[in-house]
Amino acid sequence: MAIDPQYAGKWNIDPAHSRIGFSTRHAMVARVRGAFNEVSGEANLNAEAIDQSTVRVVIQAASIDTRQGDRDNHLRSPDFLDVEQFPEIVFESNSIDEISDNNYIVAGQLTIHGISRPVSVPLELIGIESDPSGAVRAGLEGTRRIDRQDWGVSWNTPLDSGGVLVSDKITLEFELSLVKEQ
Repeated sequence: MAIDPQYAGKWNIDPAHSRIGFSTRHAMVARVRGAFNEVSGEANLNAEAIDQSTVRVVIQAASIDTRQGDRDNHLRSPDFLDVEQFPEIVFESNSIDEISDNNYIVAGQLTIHGISRPVSVPLELIGIESDPSGAVRAGLEGTRRIDRQDWGVSWNTPLDSGGVLVSDKITLEFELSLVKEQ
């Protein structure tokens, strides 16, 4: 499938207007939300064939922020992300498929904690507009649930009820603003 030629080319993530967040259950009863404050990346869109386009996203793992310092430090430790040994979380696409108008599946390899696994991310194109400075911006949003155990992030502690302190299921949240290179 072809895309409008005016949108072909390189698009850069605008970190000031983008958010890659997550949520999970804590103690089986509360939802904890957080985000990564340092995100960069780009999409290279092929005008003739969207499936030959590429996406690369790099997250600085140490930028994790749940608004609670002790928890953030624990998440940075070897128990979870081990940011000293694995400073980046990286997603690199190997295909993009338009599944309906303005809805895409971006498939690729997600590397967390030194382990790469295939992941497909559904994204909705919210719109494309020119901002007051003349920059062309695209907005995309989506979510994807993963199991942190698949990436070797396995620390936990049992609860008296039989559950665990931290859920293995993590919902990733994508709110992206991309700016087209001129």
